[in-house]
Amino acid sequence: MPTTSRTRPLIAALIVLTGLLVWSGWQPYDRATWWMEVAPVLIAVPLLMATYRRFPLSTLLYVLIFVHAAILLLGGAYTYARVPLGFEIANWLGLQRNPYDKIGHFAQGFVPALVAREILLRGGYLPRGKMLNFLVVCVVLAISASYELIEWAAALAMGQGAEEFLGTQGDPWDTQSDMFCALLGAVTALLLFSRTQDRQIRRLPSKHAA
Repeated sequence: MPTTSRTRPLIAALIVLTGLLVWSGWQPYDRATWWMEVAPVLIAVPLLMATYRRFPLSTLLYVLIFVHAAILLLGGAYTYARVPLGFEIANWLGLQRNPYDKIGHFAQGFVPALVAREILLRGGYLPRGKMLNFLVVCVVLAISASYELIEWAAALAMGQGAEEFLGTQGDPWDTQSDMFCALLGAVTALLLFSRTQDRQIRRLPSKHAA
């Protein structure tokens, strides 16, 4: 049974996320793009709520999922090519394009990597080790490739109207660089947070721990 000490902060985070969703959807730059960008949040949050009692995640994962959701909601409000934070980063680094979409794809690798790792470990599918890390990276690349296929399908279905969703900004290698950012995110997550995740998994109630 999830503890009250964890439930209350999660309820607070849900309230904040709901506020961000309302803000993001109030007057987005492009409504169709907004729906496509925030769809993962609209799917993931109800799923996390439905599974919270029988399969609560580690605190680390809840925090990272919240951050990833915020990234998606911000991108949905402005479209990735127009997020003000991205322009600031471009100015700092002397870049020719808004890099916010690369932040999104880095997160698309970083967060799902730890989600996949926790599920594989706690489900008893794989022990800790090189094969676990290899398969986690494979899962992330599969997710990234699937997302690029969705973008391709959107481009075919919407024609020029899909430009805001694609956010290529004239880059002919945008698909490849998106997947590379996801790969970097997955590897970074595994290197930085595997031990932290293991400690938090051990602190979960025994029936939920690995």
